[in-house]
Amino acid sequence: LNRLKVHTLWVYLIPGLFMWYFMLKSGVHATVTGVLLAFALPFGDGGEDSPSYRLQHFLHKPVAFFIVPLFALANTGILLGEGVLQGLLSSNSLGIFTGLFLGKPVGIALMCLLAVWLGISRLPDDLTWKHVIGAGFLGGIGFTMSIFITLLAFSDPGLIQSSKIAVLLTSLLAGATGYIILARNGSAGSPAAGKQT
Repeated sequence: LNRLKVHTLWVYLIPGLFMWYFMLKSGVHATVTGVLLAFALPFGDGGEDSPSYRLQHFLHKPVAFFIVPLFALANTGILLGEGVLQGLLSSNSLGIFTGLFLGKPVGIALMCLLAVWLGISRLPDDLTWKHVIGAGFLGGIGFTMSIFITLLAFSDPGLIQSSKIAVLLTSLLAGATGYIILARNGSAGSPAAGKQT
């Protein structure tokens, strides 16, 4: 359909619903359907008339303000009991901390640095590397998706609980760190930001 330049959304969405149902019944996680369907949607020139853009624009607000918060609330289910502290000091929890609190900012900053070094992009005049690092720490706020991956990866209730707590605490720490860095260095476009190096 994509190669035939069929740009009518319902032609893709109705078969997508059937694919979602059969994927769910097969035992494979049904979210795989969304990934496959996204690849099938025509992107065109990426303009506002492309089916993928129209669908993204239509779904943005309900997903951002209803579905994602509902998912987070429904899947948190954190139980505080005996062994919580030991679980936070496990290799699994330390791995979560390292990935979200250190891996995210380092990865984001290095990729930005690589893009600038290769000449693919450049930092705006009023943006500094401290802003990039601060934004990188904000990237460590991975609460919703991290819990989703936790539920897919583990079946042991103890591991799931300790992972959820580690994700929550690390996300809060990463968010606070990013906020402090950005607050101390001024927002992009402000006089304070222009003075930073």
